[in-house]
Amino acid sequence: MCIRILLLLVASTLFAADERQLTLESRAQADFDRVELAARPQLQETNSCIQSQVAAIAVAQRAELSPLYFRKGYCTLAGATLTHNSSDFADAAAAFDKSIAAWPDALGHNPGDLPQPVSSGLRVLAAVSKLKADPAAAVTREIEAAIDRPACPSSLMPPALCQSLVAIGREWLGWTALQQDDLYGAAQQLSTSPQSPWAIWTTGVRAFRDRDYSQASARYREALNLWTRVPSGSVVERLEPQPDLPRAWMQLGGAQILAGQPAEAIPSLDAALKGNPGLERAIYYRARAEELSGHPDTALADYSLASRTAFANARDLVSGEAHLYRGISFYRRKDYSHAEDEFASALNFGIAQDMEHDAQAWRYMAAVAGGACGASRLSLEDALVYSSPFFPKQEARTLASSCPLSVSATPAPHASLR
Repeated sequence: MCIRILLLLVASTLFAADERQLTLESRAQADFDRVELAARPQLQETNSCIQSQVAAIAVAQRAELSPLYFRKGYCTLAGATLTHNSSDFADAAAAFDKSIAAWPDALGHNPGDLPQPVSSGLRVLAAVSKLKADPAAAVTREIEAAIDRPACPSSLMPPALCQSLVAIGREWLGWTALQQDDLYGAAQQLSTSPQSPWAIWTTGVRAFRDRDYSQASARYREALNLWTRVPSGSVVERLEPQPDLPRAWMQLGGAQILAGQPAEAIPSLDAALKGNPGLERAIYYRARAEELSGHPDTALADYSLASRTAFANARDLVSGEAHLYRGISFYRRKDYSHAEDEFASALNFGIAQDMEHDAQAWRYMAAVAGGACGASRLSLEDALVYSSPFFPKQEARTLASSCPLSVSATPAPHASLR
């Protein structure tokens, strides 16, 4: 009789435990579905989902852990895209790594069955979460391995979601190649999504390199239109590499100037400076656009502003760019002697490589404008070969042509580089 009662007690305990486990699993699945299916999941929903997955994990069998850790990671990631907290992204990455580690236990061990590869979508989620937690994270190889031969088994996530994540992985590889100035690699990675903003932007960068500035400005504008549209708010969309919009607007403005559209460049550069008032290069471009649009007074004000901003951003008030912009300001005031000194300082204090030739050309141009012909004119003509498209080359050629070669009152200046 006692044994029968004991068995009944054990059976009822096991039944209660099973019922509790089923309740926790059902709640965990429902909370996850609410987050996954929401067009714009809210923080309260993601937190509830995380808590219910943790409760289900505590009582789960080994074979059930991989999907539970995936759901915990997904809900943590969805919340992280709202809080933008790096530790939340790191927590999501840790959950995805646990899901990957538990994947073999979720497959079963039927004789003759081929092992299913880890979901590519899961591997991309783990890698991108690490990137979001730390932009310097070395996960390129993880993403490459995930998308090399995409696998999207339906046992973990819907195939459509997995395929979208594979596309996100390709975008990140394309973005990484762009940061490394590898246009071929970027174009190759983004070729499967030619209508994505990063693919369009890459086309613009290649056009700019080929000096097709009209095409570059058109592609930059198209990409910016996509980046600045009203976002859907989906979790997958929030995982895409995000552009530096102020710099993107600045690059559009620069391309528009070189395409012969300085008036159109001014509002683009205004947008860049609205997003980042300390972007001194954008102020300089705006000054060039104003100058070319026939507004010398506002251009002069912006050259001065560019110089002050560069000095404000400089460490120990040492900035070659600041001296360059101040030199241009002096030059436009026809104070050629002070302009030449500023251009020399730009070279002596160090300046961005892409502006070094411009600083040299401006220095020779100030010398010629100040009356030093002969060798200075020859040096100016030589410098024009290496100056950037933003340098006023036609103005310099006109000035040089009015300066006789026979006059050499002052030898050609040479910067004393430290």
